[in-house]
Amino acid sequence: MQSWYNIFPKNAGLSIYVWIIFCILPFYFIFKSSTLFEIILGFLMILLFFIAYRLSFISKGWLLYFWVGLQIVISVTMTLMYGFVYFALFLAFFIGNIQRKLGFFMLYGVHLLTTIVGVSVSFYIKSELFFTQFPFIVISVIGVILMPFNTYNRIKREKLEDQLEDANLRISQLMINEERQRIARDLHDTLGQKLSLIGLKSDLAGKLITVNPESAKSEMIDVQQTARTALKEVRELVSNMRGTKLDEELVHIEQILKAAQIDLVLEGNKELTNTPLLVENVVSMCLKEAVTNVVKHSRASSCNVLIKDTPKELQVKVQDDGVGIKERTDIFKGNGLRGMRERLEFVNGSLDIVTVNGTTIVDIRVPNVILQTKEEELL
Repeated sequence: MQSWYNIFPKNAGLSIYVWIIFCILPFYFIFKSSTLFEIILGFLMILLFFIAYRLSFISKGWLLYFWVGLQIVISVTMTLMYGFVYFALFLAFFIGNIQRKLGFFMLYGVHLLTTIVGVSVSFYIKSELFFTQFPFIVISVIGVILMPFNTYNRIKREKLEDQLEDANLRISQLMINEERQRIARDLHDTLGQKLSLIGLKSDLAGKLITVNPESAKSEMIDVQQTARTALKEVRELVSNMRGTKLDEELVHIEQILKAAQIDLVLEGNKELTNTPLLVENVVSMCLKEAVTNVVKHSRASSCNVLIKDTPKELQVKVQDDGVGIKERTDIFKGNGLRGMRERLEFVNGSLDIVTVNGTTIVDIRVPNVILQTKEEELL
């Protein structure tokens, strides 16, 4: 629903200036009336319509249907008395905001029937006026037929996308918590006993160093061996901590796109042979963020993912057939794009986002050569 201060419908496929014209037009039709009574009555109906229209957005239950019913009566009256049909478009948009199926179809049927009857009768009683605006009346009737379903489906899709995003966020948090618990258990099992043993033997060696140096020396040798064993186990533990693999991330991406009713077209080999594990992890996270932007912002029907692994670099290109980068300015807000650039800079990678022939292309490139320090190589 709209905020209380929004009078004009949002995202209805029409510019706000068109809605302003629809608000001004009834006054033109009223002033064409011949009597003062009809002019005053027309002003009162316009005022009452917009009050009811505003209240319908903030009402629930039977009050909602009361205000909509009042608007339908005013719309039909304005059509019959003044030849003004365009209040029906306001009603068509609002009815699409009703997500209860029974209420939606009931109000949709009543509104469509009354609009068609009102227009048909007015063609007989105000034939000259109606024939002069015949194309606009036809467009209005088509809007009354199509706009409620368009608005209804759009709102439903946005709710499903929000639910999907929340579900993915909860799953990610659960996975993070589970991984933290696993690492804590592994570290405790790996290091706990050996660190305790090192502490005990160090204390014993300190006590024996003046009494029995040979025994103290033996204890220190045991401390060194235990420390080496612990270091080896920690290295094995770290090496076994697998990051995000590209082929595993592609399975997750396919599930997300399928849920959003977007076709995935995969080109290239997802089994990487020249890419270090660190680069693969970074690219997998960036690919996930790029596809998430496609689902949330592009309104696309298909998403192409190209993977090109060469000895010199890894290239991942994401292309959708959505609205294009000019209309997707919201993807530059927040931390998503900035996070992708920061991750890629860490591995000397690059990120380019361009629009070609109305389609958005996200081009990720990372060199396969990563310089390591001597300390990192020893680990």
